[in-house]
Amino acid sequence: MDQKTLRERLYGCYVTIPTMFHDDDEFSLNLDAMQEHVRFLLDGGMRTGTGVLLAGGAAGDFSTMTFDERVAITEAVVEAADGKIPVIMGAQTTSTKELVNLLKAAERVGAEYVQVSPPYYFAHTEGDFYDFILEGSEAADIGLIVYNTFWTTPSVSMGMVDKLVELPNLAGLKWSVPGGGFGMERIVQRFSDRVSVIDNMGAFVATRILGARSIEIHAGNYWPQWAVSFLHLLEEARYTEAQNELMRVLIPFYDLWGDMQQYTSGDGYADKLCMELVGLQSSRCRPPTRDVRDQFREQARQMLIQVGAPGLVE
Repeated sequence: MDQKTLRERLYGCYVTIPTMFHDDDEFSLNLDAMQEHVRFLLDGGMRTGTGVLLAGGAAGDFSTMTFDERVAITEAVVEAADGKIPVIMGAQTTSTKELVNLLKAAERVGAEYVQVSPPYYFAHTEGDFYDFILEGSEAADIGLIVYNTFWTTPSVSMGMVDKLVELPNLAGLKWSVPGGGFGMERIVQRFSDRVSVIDNMGAFVATRILGARSIEIHAGNYWPQWAVSFLHLLEEARYTEAQNELMRVLIPFYDLWGDMQQYTSGDGYADKLCMELVGLQSSRCRPPTRDVRDQFREQARQMLIQVGAPGLVE
């Protein structure tokens, strides 16, 4: 697909699907549970034009999985999505060779995009990062989403983004920035006419006004109907209502997540517990992330009751 089409299809609720495991000593993949979850999201209104699905992102435990497992979960999500919604494969890695292989695998199993961050651990230069992305860009006919993970890697500069958007398959910028200075707003204003900017820092009203096309929204995993209705408020420029809904539904979720972060590290564990509480198959995250379910189950239940989430089970 050309860059314009890639940009247009990368729209709506950006839902990072947690990876489900079998709760045993091996923590093997539970692909059936993941496919059930995809169908739940489709039934809840996630479609092309309202959302996209990320398989194997941070909330999908990518850092604990083998290469083959990352490919397997993406293939399972693509199969369950059945062409009804675009699928993204998480392709974060420290290795250029593995990045190339992940992109080729993503194209082979039918993903439309991959999500890529600067390599972590070493403080690579922007020149290193550009060469890394360039090799990936040339490896497969698939859309690239660059994720600015400034908390684990050097932040991507405005000058580097100027170069990246020239790549023919650069489809999106999944963005947040450290500190203030209107850095997020500057990125949206400058680049939203070229690529899809995905707001990863919760400034959804301001960035929508400036042209952002997508929102990272964890609540979509356990309440897709609400996520889609929130998107419609933004589309209809009902910004006061949207901001009030953000405060009503999303802030309690992030408060819960913040409490969990004092107990363990990782990502996706809050989503998984909420999913379990609304009757979906779920699991703990792989170690070293500890199991949050017993310690935080009642707190999560009360949060879901407070915000009015449907489908709570005993």
